[in-house]
Amino acid sequence: MTKPLANQLALVTGASRGIGAATAVALGAAGAHVVLTARTAKDLESIEELIFDAGGSATIAPLDLTQTDSIARLATAVGERWQALDVMVLNAGMLGSLAAVPAIDPKELAQVLTLNVSAQVAMIQAFDPMLRKAAAGKVIGVTSSVGRNPRAYWGAYGASKAAFETLLDAYGDETSEISGIRTAIVDPGATRTKMRARAYPGEDPASVKPPETVADRIVALAIAGFAAGHRERVG
Repeated sequence: MTKPLANQLALVTGASRGIGAATAVALGAAGAHVVLTARTAKDLESIEELIFDAGGSATIAPLDLTQTDSIARLATAVGERWQALDVMVLNAGMLGSLAAVPAIDPKELAQVLTLNVSAQVAMIQAFDPMLRKAAAGKVIGVTSSVGRNPRAYWGAYGASKAAFETLLDAYGDETSEISGIRTAIVDPGATRTKMRARAYPGEDPASVKPPETVADRIVALAIAGFAAGHRERVG
């Protein structure tokens, strides 16, 4: 059976669980070699095994995205083994505490912004050369509706997603006319993840869609391609 992403390289951040893990497995099933990044090696090994068991291939790269020097080292290591990066899924993120704006903890806000904004910029900077070498490099960012529609007590997380979306859209605008790079922003909507469970502790997990639904849509975008600045909400 022909695999549409055969001979392509994909990288997924936050690949140890939830949407990131499901996306990594789906990319592997579509034929891509998947570089899996997250902080915990043991969890990444479990996802790598799922990909291998399904006949795919993957490489784990445990790292803390908040340490920007680790991102540069990752890009160097990946670049030494592969020439081009075809798909990059920027999924890793931190919710932080839900709090009224006057009650936001400055230290925690700094952590949220570091992972949700600064680390994403560092990933784009580090892998831009490899994305430009791909025939049609695709960068897909996972966001939240609160980045565009502010909601009480979600100010810190929403602000980080608003900044992330602006930066990713700007990168797409900068590259779309001079390279094959295209960027897309995907809002998963209500999805059965640990982050969702933390934000809505009284919610029945079975009442929202599984991460595989979002993963299937992300992989469909990776296969079919999309116009510059593409945005969509799943479900």
